[in-house]
Amino acid sequence: MTDLLGFLTPDQFLTFLIGGLVVNIAPGADVVLATACGIQGGPRAGAMSGLGTGFGVLWHIALAAAGVAALIAAHPGALDVLRWIGAGYLVWLAVKAWNAGPAGAARGQADLWRAFRKGALTNVLNPKPVLFILAFLPQFVVPGGPPVWQQIAVLGLTFAFTGTLVTMGYGIAAGYAGQALARRMGALNRVAAVLFAGLAARLALDG
Repeated sequence: MTDLLGFLTPDQFLTFLIGGLVVNIAPGADVVLATACGIQGGPRAGAMSGLGTGFGVLWHIALAAAGVAALIAAHPGALDVLRWIGAGYLVWLAVKAWNAGPAGAARGQADLWRAFRKGALTNVLNPKPVLFILAFLPQFVVPGGPPVWQQIAVLGLTFAFTGTLVTMGYGIAAGYAGQALARRMGALNRVAAVLFAGLAARLALDG
């Protein structure tokens, strides 16, 4: 294991870490979802959504390590199917949020597992992580080092860990902001619905 973790020099690892953090900090689909869940259900729901997206990333890492991701990326039709399924799921979430009752922390505490599932499913059904992992992680694979699948797995787990922390942070911050707003307004579920719908449109049209 020591050899496996030491295949990058400190400078290479720092470059990889910074690159991954820049990607994760930039608001993307995972951040938008965690923010919506935080607004709708409170800080813990936002955190659980971020945790769910991290588990979704593990799915893409497993595919990449197994070589399946390369096969999927080579067939645009498969990516289109995933994209439209994901967009449909987000539209369903938008409709549910729009028709839901008042948002609040108490309700959020009861829906933590639901927030986790939203994060995981949305990430799994988003084809973009497949393409990103194939484009980003192999740049740091060291020829002559441990087996490629092991290097991809270690790099991917590191990327997933840091990204999960960042996304959870967004969700928690949105949850606290939502709680403050809830004392003044009762339309937070509709704000979340708009975010879900916008994310669905982005996923469906950004092909």
